[in-house]
Amino acid sequence: MNPHLRDVAIPNDWDRRGLPGWSYHSDALLELEKEHVFRNHWQIVGHVSDIPNAGDYLTMDVVGERALIVRGKDGVVRGFNNMCRHRGSRVVADSQGNCKNALVCPFHGWVYNLDGTLRGAARPRSFPDLDKTEFGLMQLDLEVWMGFIFIRFRNGGPQPSVAELMKPIEPEFAHYKAADMVPSWGIWTQKTPVNWKSVRDVDNEGYHVAMAHPALQDLYGATYFDEPFINGVSRSFATYNPHAGRRWSVKNYVKIAPEPTHLPDHLKKAWVYYGIFPNAVISVMPESVQFYQEFPLSTGETLLRGAIYRYRDESREQAAARYLSFRIDRDTMSEDVQLSVWSNESMLSEAFEGFYLSDLEYGVRTHHDHLRKMLPVLGLETAPEEKDMWNLNDALRSRS
Repeated sequence: MNPHLRDVAIPNDWDRRGLPGWSYHSDALLELEKEHVFRNHWQIVGHVSDIPNAGDYLTMDVVGERALIVRGKDGVVRGFNNMCRHRGSRVVADSQGNCKNALVCPFHGWVYNLDGTLRGAARPRSFPDLDKTEFGLMQLDLEVWMGFIFIRFRNGGPQPSVAELMKPIEPEFAHYKAADMVPSWGIWTQKTPVNWKSVRDVDNEGYHVAMAHPALQDLYGATYFDEPFINGVSRSFATYNPHAGRRWSVKNYVKIAPEPTHLPDHLKKAWVYYGIFPNAVISVMPESVQFYQEFPLSTGETLLRGAIYRYRDESREQAAARYLSFRIDRDTMSEDVQLSVWSNESMLSEAFEGFYLSDLEYGVRTHHDHLRKMLPVLGLETAPEEKDMWNLNDALRSRS
């Protein structure tokens, strides 16, 4: 039996409409989303194993912001704006690397310590005395949870701490010992020609699995279920179908994948997906853990980003299973991209009359409800004037 962590009862007579079609193609709304959804909510940058040594760093450029994550000489992981305090240059240009003893701006050579404090400006006599802390790198909210590094561009956003946010799933997730894992193939990125919400709409329900994802249907079929977003976190769960094996990847995955002794019985043959509002998922299989997320590049283009992590001492069987689960996931993502394109482009048609959601798509509705709470302008069926969007949303927020 697949255990539910929370109540999955669907309300009677719930509103089956999704977000209005205009909201997927509005430039003005996108600016509101960047500010009220992406910059002030927790975002996953990577995993502590991506930066194991002093001086190791990760960067992430999203929604007009630049994050820099550095491990200090004291072993502490810190987050900063990747922005020199002199002229705003990037302090580091690469997406990942090691800066040894200091961070040196490539524009004019200002030098920062690994804890973000200013070590010194080039040609210091051309400046007044510079306070090492005041002119240090601007620090970001950062929290490490189960090995995953979360940052927030706007300090003190509407979400609680990551530990509090993830408390409902922590007892289950803790079995995987994710903090001790190491990277498989590094952080990947991919662009897709749709609005970011269309990506999330597809991923937030399993109603389409039977029709659109042959490999997943083969692997777990009717065992799959979704739990809705509650206080920013959702959960989806499935166990292997006893008759799995019609497809090559699934047949060999089920045959090869070992049952880890450190997992309880209900997780030994399970795939679990934890959704984190607004735009991320941490998914777990018996042999690996991964995260994936999406960020808007424009109303019609989205950056997909993620990484897979493995057990440090994995066996050959675990490594083979990890590769096969990656193949299954790769095909699934390709299928989801096509579904999101079809859904997204339909909203430009005058014939589009909105969504009518199944009970099996209640997770889509609850994600939309979280968005409406941040952006009450989404409750308007008719698109406001682009020039009025920001002020109208502020007015509606003040009433709620």
